[in-house]
Amino acid sequence: MTDTDRGVAIVVWRRTPRIEVLLLHRAIFGADFEGDWAWTSPGGALHDDESPESAALRELREETGLQLVCTAVDAAIEPGFDVSVFVAEAELDDDVALSDEHDRCEWVGVDDVGRCLPAWVAEMYRGVLAHVSVS
Repeated sequence: MTDTDRGVAIVVWRRTPRIEVLLLHRAIFGADFEGDWAWTSPGGALHDDESPESAALRELREETGLQLVCTAVDAAIEPGFDVSVFVAEAELDDDVALSDEHDRCEWVGVDDVGRCLPAWVAEMYRGVLAHVSVS
């Protein structure tokens, strides 16, 4: 997704009882994305005439196999990017089935989202998860 695309990001979380978030490791962008830093949320670009809500449900299902309720949330996004952010709660026994876009996934604690780059992605996670942890 480029900074001119409209897109969605879905922060998938679960309670274990601590808050954990699902990170996906990108596998399709070549050598620049081979490091341990290439972690992200499920998400992607909107199709023509697709609503952000529909895109969030589609991207979540395509990239993880999960069919969860996606709720729009306010989140800090890097200026110049048109990204709608959603939050979705998973259950402990929900199985993740990755698409070819990702080669692995991890459930991590809030302190571990710093591996997401650029830095604003990690900040977006922290902001969304702060609201989740008080609910």
